[in-house]
Amino acid sequence: MEQQNCTCTWPLVKWVGGKSRNLKSLLKFLPRNLPQVYVEPFVGSGAVYFTLASLFKSSIINDINPELINTYQEVRDNFDEVIAHLNECIYDLNFYLKMRNLDREPGLDKLTSLQRCVRFIALSRTCFNGLYRVNKKGYFNVPFGKYVNPVICDEERLRSCSKFLQLNKTEILSVDYTSLLDKIGPDSFVYIDPPYAPISDTSYFTSYQQQIWDDKEQKRLLEFCDALDKKGVRFMASNSTAHLIFDLYRHYNINTLNALRSINAQGDRNTLKEVVITNYDDFIETIPAIKQRPSYAQGSQQEQIVYTKEESDLAFSRAFGEELAKVAKLPKLRKVKK
Repeated sequence: MEQQNCTCTWPLVKWVGGKSRNLKSLLKFLPRNLPQVYVEPFVGSGAVYFTLASLFKSSIINDINPELINTYQEVRDNFDEVIAHLNECIYDLNFYLKMRNLDREPGLDKLTSLQRCVRFIALSRTCFNGLYRVNKKGYFNVPFGKYVNPVICDEERLRSCSKFLQLNKTEILSVDYTSLLDKIGPDSFVYIDPPYAPISDTSYFTSYQQQIWDDKEQKRLLEFCDALDKKGVRFMASNSTAHLIFDLYRHYNINTLNALRSINAQGDRNTLKEVVITNYDDFIETIPAIKQRPSYAQGSQQEQIVYTKEESDLAFSRAFGEELAKVAKLPKLRKVKK
């Protein structure tokens, strides 16, 4: 079969705190001379993973949310069945409530992995603001969203993600992030995007899963970063500008950036400050302009430029990846057999 580069693609799903809209600002803090392995302990929508993984020999992605990780695995391994079942889903309140209530008794453990994946994607495409939120019992409790003909089965996006996951050597896990320490060596680069520390008493939103992220969890995350640093592993972490974060990471490099909040519980779209924490200071500093990205080639067909104005701001092209590789003093994107 013809060899082709593995291109960058869209994020898998919409996700609270997703980095699609902030990639330009964030990635200028990447280190020069990237190592061999990419690790993302809180992968979420995968916006950063889908942008960078082709620059590494292998990757490890993880998230404590089992429904999200099951979706990654099913989209990679069972794409045709996922698409077939998603095409049977409809945008209807009663259908939505029936799907949403499947995590009540007898519970999600009675569903197949495929059924759980289809449910997860269908709910994310039709719930209020694309929000993922569970209550203390672990029940998905987001209300029905009001849209005009939402696309439940975004086949092009899912096909692109499926191909990317297949072509890039990636281990997909759902464990507590501290369990990754044994897998992470000095040849790794770790990007950490955890639930953020709140900057006010009303800004808590940590209900991606039953585990509550409070100050104690932020301090536990610092211990994880300290362990990485002790092992000689370079890491980059995102978080809020809460005083707690500046205090906890005072021994590391802390930079601020303007970030467009792509989704929150109120549906707002506004800019706020975030911090980028690193244990290195040799940033690439400049990245190529992002104007467009190609769709995936099918078989031996040539790639065609297919993008909208909004998409051009959310995704990176192969050309961008190649230019980034030059700036970061990396080899060109590796060839991968289809």
